[in-house]
Amino acid sequence: MALKQSFIALVLALPALAQQQPVWSQCGGIGWTGATQCVAGTTCTTLNDYFSQCLPTPVTGPTTVPTTILPPSTAPSTTTSGTTSPTSTAAPGSCPSLPANPTLTSNTFLPDPFTFFGGTKVTTKAQWDCRRQELSTLLQKYELGTLPPKPASVTGTLSGTTLTVNVSDSGKSISFTASISYPSTAAGPFPAFIAVGGMSIPRPSNVVVITFNNDDMAAQVDSSSRGQGKFYQLYGTGHSAGAMTAWAWGISRVVDVLETIPSSTSRIDLTKLAVTGCSRNGKGALVAGAFEPRITLTIPQESGSGGAGCWRISDKMLASGISTQTASEIVQENVWFSTNFNPFVNQVNNLPFDHHLLAALVAPRALLMIDNTGIDWLGPESVWGCMSTANDVWKALGVADSMGVSQVGNHNHCAFPSSEQGDLDAFVNKFLNGQSTNTNIIKTDGANGLGFVRSQWVNYSVPTLT
Repeated sequence: MALKQSFIALVLALPALAQQQPVWSQCGGIGWTGATQCVAGTTCTTLNDYFSQCLPTPVTGPTTVPTTILPPSTAPSTTTSGTTSPTSTAAPGSCPSLPANPTLTSNTFLPDPFTFFGGTKVTTKAQWDCRRQELSTLLQKYELGTLPPKPASVTGTLSGTTLTVNVSDSGKSISFTASISYPSTAAGPFPAFIAVGGMSIPRPSNVVVITFNNDDMAAQVDSSSRGQGKFYQLYGTGHSAGAMTAWAWGISRVVDVLETIPSSTSRIDLTKLAVTGCSRNGKGALVAGAFEPRITLTIPQESGSGGAGCWRISDKMLASGISTQTASEIVQENVWFSTNFNPFVNQVNNLPFDHHLLAALVAPRALLMIDNTGIDWLGPESVWGCMSTANDVWKALGVADSMGVSQVGNHNHCAFPSSEQGDLDAFVNKFLNGQSTNTNIIKTDGANGLGFVRSQWVNYSVPTLT
């Protein structure tokens, strides 16, 4: 009898144990009806009135709130001069609530940047900060995987041209390096480019180049690479983040360390940071710029599908007989995205976003998309339609010329045609060098807009946000 009673007690206890949320999961907030307890080693931490998250219990200090889900009143933005300054007036808790498990519906149009998931319209710049926060949550949930917050301990050293980053969290530690190349002149501080895997655009004069080894952080050899790299050594091979999110996390740690080293800040102007990369690394540059508000200027080069292209438009291209990369193909090629994305790759119309809204996470900071109209698998129509639509957000914020598209064909992949040099110079000189230049650049050399017809994809109007 005693044994039977013990068994019954154990069974009754099991549901309570099952209700413990895993690390990085939501555990509270207004409207939350799920479990509020976290697994051992984590604490349910209130990030704002609408979102509490199971974060690793700090080892050496308090856990820093991730910038992707900061209350909108603390989110920095960038003016057209490239300097960061707070502009949001929204108060914490004033954002519409996003359901824990949103009900998704099919939408053949590109989703409206200016309507919250629940249907409320965005009418002010403060509300855009809320919408940006919502889009970041949705992109992490359904495509990119969770971006962890700043770990408990981030330290580092700079020896010559080698930056070493040391990270510790929840009893685990990793170290990685980035190489720094300074201009030949001894003067400074200089703006800096963080080059994801290397830099294939022409190096502007008088800039520092920080080369970030993204493959070391998260491997991208092929579809068998999932869970390989320093990021997964720290957070576990089963972490939901795809490779691009892991890279963005690593780039943020590089910036963390640079901020603590006087010898670096005397030569690097950390208020004038840019990120770039080409092809697969261009996809990563876009994600890094979307998630890291300390980046002033984002320049993805030929990032194609999974970067500057929209999934919906790419599917339409393939259905029209144009051989291009789509969501269903890209997840078989590599591990850039979370496995959470897999259920949607054959039904992209169910996604509550597309990549015009990934690009919009950069707004109002500066973004220049450099692309190629001569390579079908890059999806030139998809990129043009997606990014020219993304510019709607910058228009609504009153800084349309902080986002540009320069699309030129007839050259090899990741080559840089001289005809785009002026576009690159204009963005670098305005946002990194503080000069007055014309960055009102939305152009393609593709005939008839490469087949993109805006009315077939956009069914919203662009407001003027106050």
